[in-house]
Amino acid sequence: MSHKYGKNKYLNLAHISEGKFRSVLKHFCLDIPASKTAVLVGVNRNTINKVFNKLRIRVVQLGLFEQEIFTGEVEIDESYFGARRVRGKRGRGARGKTPVVGILKRQGKVFTKVVRNCTRAELMPVIKGQILTESKIYTDGWKSYDGLILHGYEHKRILHHENEFARGKNHVNGIESFWSFAKRRISKFNGIRNQKFLLHLKESEWRWNHKEEDMYKLLIKELRKSPLK
Repeated sequence: MSHKYGKNKYLNLAHISEGKFRSVLKHFCLDIPASKTAVLVGVNRNTINKVFNKLRIRVVQLGLFEQEIFTGEVEIDESYFGARRVRGKRGRGARGKTPVVGILKRQGKVFTKVVRNCTRAELMPVIKGQILTESKIYTDGWKSYDGLILHGYEHKRILHHENEFARGKNHVNGIESFWSFAKRRISKFNGIRNQKFLLHLKESEWRWNHKEEDMYKLLIKELRKSPLK
């Protein structure tokens, strides 16, 4: 469609030029906040917010398409997003926060899911749906992981409550690194509305899974095939 900004093959009904869009995309890939991007690129903040939101939705869609079932060596852990919780408190101390279970295949991808709580009844269906039986699962000592062996998994624990954090291959350092990454990047937004949290969480997952790739080239190729709407 022709308009005063010219044709933009990456963004339908665009209100910015193709050149400006590529610059905005580069800032998105570098994870620069919308407010700073607006100043650096010289585009209205509301326009940047709209484009960033469309890009977030697209990368989450890509992540869903790329999702795979894990096998081999896998780490599982839960974390809480929101106000700071008391260390070691996973029930009462986690009140008012959003619980998330994370599953990471060693030397592979991470998968996250928001859950109602971190009980065995809530976590086990997620685990069984994401990890093939006979896989080796590493967790901490949280009681909800009791019974993994009964479901056909090999289960190794690291006992954080006994100040044990790694014993050879027995650790959950990989998934804990992802939690640090996700919380660090989400904190840059100075508070996210509840309805936007899942979008930012799954964006963090996609960024982690593609951290060794050129994100800009990956998204440009994707948008040439299917522009943002």
